[in-house]
Amino acid sequence: MYMSREIMHCKPGKAKELVSRFRQLSAALDRAGLPPLRIYTDISGEDYWTVVTEMDIESLDQMADQTRKTMTDPDVARVMEGYHELVASGKREIYRVESL
Repeated sequence: MYMSREIMHCKPGKAKELVSRFRQLSAALDRAGLPPLRIYTDISGEDYWTVVTEMDIESLDQMADQTRKTMTDPDVARVMEGYHELVASGKREIYRVESL
């Protein structure tokens, strides 16, 4: 099993809107039978306005399949349209789960 984490550093004042979009994305994933996102915002840290999402995945192949499915979903496209305008920078981290 793996855990995928997306770390987004938002433009000033844009974290709340990105969280709203990720909540809608998580609901769309849930409707599609996929694991929902865990969504976090920073309390303190290196960068202000940081939004983090995490999800568990069984395999990297599953992640690739899931990405293809969600990127072709019209609801997901509508929710995430223009989200790059909210984000200053970001990165993805993928970890193998060694113990629960």
